[in-house]
Amino acid sequence: MRNKLPAEVNPTLGPDATSLGWGFSYALVDETGKYDLAQLRSLQDYNLKLAIESVPGVSQVASLGGFVKQYQITVDPVRLSALNIPISKVMEAVRKSNRDVEGRVIELSGVEYMVRGRGYIKSLRDLEEIAVGASGNGTPVYLRDVARIQLGPEIRRGLADLDGRGEVVAGIVVVRFGENVLSVIERVKERLKRDIEPSLPKGVKAVVTYDRSELIGRAIDTLKEEILKLSIAVSVVCIVFLFHLPSALVVILTLPIAILISFICMFYLGVTSNIMSLSGIAIAIGAMVDASIIMVENAHKKLEDWEAAGRPGSRADVIVGAAKEVGPSLFFSLLVITVGFLPVFTLEAQAGRLFKPLAYTKTFAMLFSSFLAVTLTPVLMTLFIRGKIRPEEKNPVSRLLHFFYEPVARLALRFRKSVIVLALIVLAATVYPFMKLGSEFMPPLYEGTLFYMPVTVPAASVAEVGKLLTLQDKIIKQVPEVAQVFGKAGRAETATDPAPLEMFETVINLKPESEWRPGMTVEKLKNELNDALSIPGVSNSFTMPIKARIDMLSTGIRTPVGIKVMGPDIGEIEKIGLALEDRLKSVPGTRSVYAERVTTGYFLDVVIRRDRIARYGLTVDDVQEMVSSAIGGENVTTTVEGRGRYPVNVRYPRELRNDPESIRRILVPVMMPGAQAAPAPASAGMSATRNILQIPLGELVDVRIVKGPTAIKSEEGQLAAYVYVDFSGRDFGGYVNEAKTRVADLKIPEGYRLTWSGEYENLVRTHEKLKMVIPLTLLIIIILIYFNTKSATKTAIVLLAVPFSLVGSFWLLYLLNYNMSIAVWVGIIALAGLDAETGVVMLLYLDLAYDQWRKEGRMRTVEDLRESIMHGAVKRIRPKIMTVSVILAGLIPIMFSHGAGADVMKRIAAPMVGGVVTSTILELIIYPAIYRIWKGRGLAKP
Repeated sequence: MRNKLPAEVNPTLGPDATSLGWGFSYALVDETGKYDLAQLRSLQDYNLKLAIESVPGVSQVASLGGFVKQYQITVDPVRLSALNIPISKVMEAVRKSNRDVEGRVIELSGVEYMVRGRGYIKSLRDLEEIAVGASGNGTPVYLRDVARIQLGPEIRRGLADLDGRGEVVAGIVVVRFGENVLSVIERVKERLKRDIEPSLPKGVKAVVTYDRSELIGRAIDTLKEEILKLSIAVSVVCIVFLFHLPSALVVILTLPIAILISFICMFYLGVTSNIMSLSGIAIAIGAMVDASIIMVENAHKKLEDWEAAGRPGSRADVIVGAAKEVGPSLFFSLLVITVGFLPVFTLEAQAGRLFKPLAYTKTFAMLFSSFLAVTLTPVLMTLFIRGKIRPEEKNPVSRLLHFFYEPVARLALRFRKSVIVLALIVLAATVYPFMKLGSEFMPPLYEGTLFYMPVTVPAASVAEVGKLLTLQDKIIKQVPEVAQVFGKAGRAETATDPAPLEMFETVINLKPESEWRPGMTVEKLKNELNDALSIPGVSNSFTMPIKARIDMLSTGIRTPVGIKVMGPDIGEIEKIGLALEDRLKSVPGTRSVYAERVTTGYFLDVVIRRDRIARYGLTVDDVQEMVSSAIGGENVTTTVEGRGRYPVNVRYPRELRNDPESIRRILVPVMMPGAQAAPAPASAGMSATRNILQIPLGELVDVRIVKGPTAIKSEEGQLAAYVYVDFSGRDFGGYVNEAKTRVADLKIPEGYRLTWSGEYENLVRTHEKLKMVIPLTLLIIIILIYFNTKSATKTAIVLLAVPFSLVGSFWLLYLLNYNMSIAVWVGIIALAGLDAETGVVMLLYLDLAYDQWRKEGRMRTVEDLRESIMHGAVKRIRPKIMTVSVILAGLIPIMFSHGAGADVMKRIAAPMVGGVVTSTILELIIYPAIYRIWKGRGLAKP
């Protein structure tokens, strides 16, 4: 590859990281005003940067802002012409005057001395004394004779501002791919505090401008708090329903053991503790103890009968028998819950990275809880279930349940067909809230920090960009909820940042929500900032740092919605983009629309006339060297000053290259024909080049001002440009559908096409995947339930719980104004497993009662069937309500949680809460009615 590139192009490997690894940043602030931006940049590049890059896990520290010190040699073309010295000889002389060499060793008096040739440039004086030629009488011509030598700044393609107070020097810590971000950032902060800050000059300090570890810490604290609350709630439910503390301990002890084993598996599989992995445990807590609850409650019931019968046999045999009675069905039901999460494992790209940790931890938790339910729980029951077991009839909670449920169950059995029809009507009515639900890829994950990413017109100068950046930051800082503003324009010195100069990335660190104005929300804050930042020529966009990095890496679109316009001609692509921008502005909810102005870059083309340069024996390279060195300035060498490395640049004075006419007057040295053949006199020294003509550049080239693309994007082998769309106050899917309608009649030339991207692209990809995987998972669940029940009818009855649960899910989502998102679908997938479990348990108790009546010879008439169903439903309502109560006790606290990660957790929990409630109500009413119709065939009527 290297031999296919131009000689001056030096490809290098980028860091083993992506922009998502931008986990920490800081700014150098001089409170004394003693140090300028060049000195602070040197301090950053050769002190902080090197020290932090040595921290394990840090891939790179990207410097940003300030001025890189540069030795600038501004040659005088008039003097060069008078002395017949070409600029190429000046550059060669400077290049050869900056070098150290080694001369191996010499031995003096038995001691070895290393020989060093010291010739590195150390100061301006060293440059001034470089000889670039000689006069006719042999007098040396020094660089100071033909040039002005000074210190100045290197060209800048990025700058930074802090709180609108002016430019600062900054550093961005890029975490290595695959590393634990929290651990790396903690090590970086420790290195800053312990080693770096004490070594900084007095008055200079490193101010943290972004710290992702704070978000990680808040999210983990939120979920740890929720898990603790859930565990306590589960314990309370067990004690209230059983009225027997030792029995409740059986259930309570299995919970931390299952969670602990899950964490051990997480450790060995490399699954870290994060928002999603801890969410998996949080939503599983209720279901984890269901099996233990049912087994303990069944043991209680059997012990009640055992004591009423005079205690025949041993207590342990009764407990083991109770466990055997319900154990197989419980194990299969928990296995169904585990298998039900298979669709989440198949998610790809962004959705997969987000939800696979949740799927892993929930699967681990359910798998180990089901294993403990059939192994550890029976052992604990024999140890803890001792003493007097209070009959269920003496438990006030159970008596209350019987009082309310028994008449309902009798009515359901009496009007069974009407009940089933009513249930179908309720199911059909659920279509209304489902149709009203909006859609989005992911719910907003509030990071505690906003990310302002405006775009201005291309070709803005560094000075103008700097003024605009400071103005924006000053306006943002005036908002009461804002704690700190760190603005960046252009690119930092890292391969992970390809941003052009007109691209702004401003981190807005917010105060804690407790300090916000009453009634202020994140969305209101965005709208207020958007109104305050209505600056002509600037298109606003608000997001959050991590989300923005993920979006840009996955789709290249940094706004929620984007349109990729692809085709063969960049000019036509821009026209289509502008037409889209014009149409989308009027879509309700649109905050801003910006189509990339891909052909608005300004270029001054120096077009070489080959016929003219041939007259003087010049090549294209001879002229191009003048363009690159005289006009642009060329870094010919680099000084070595301790750890510092600074470029040395050679170019013409600004006044000779600041407009097309001046450029045309630049002189190009041309060797006279035959000049090389003439022998130079010995005294001439370096004056052998005196037969030189100076030809104006305008005689050799055409200088034109043209417009063209500032950057060229490629998608799927075609040229592309993006249209960025930011909106608020609407659901994702509804906005995109209306936007598509608005542009449907736009005439797209042949060979061009539009692709809707951004989060929409992720949403479509994930939905397509789930359409294939969910039916396959449902088939596996049906097979598992059939293996457990050995009956197609029973399998169908169990599966009825799924549509019944969706009634509550969709109505609760509608009432909470939640959109359908991947998080909601994950909750629905988890709910399907819980439905199967509750359905299996309900059917199990009905079957046990039916089998008992048959064994005792009491199943002769329909009335006998009705009584057996009443016994299986009403007399065994306690374990069913216990399991549902435990699940709800584990989920409802999530609905009232706050803090980092709570928004995602609520979207997962909401369909589960609503679904568990309605599926329980409908199961308690519908299942007895269906069972009565199914088993009543062939029985005699009374």
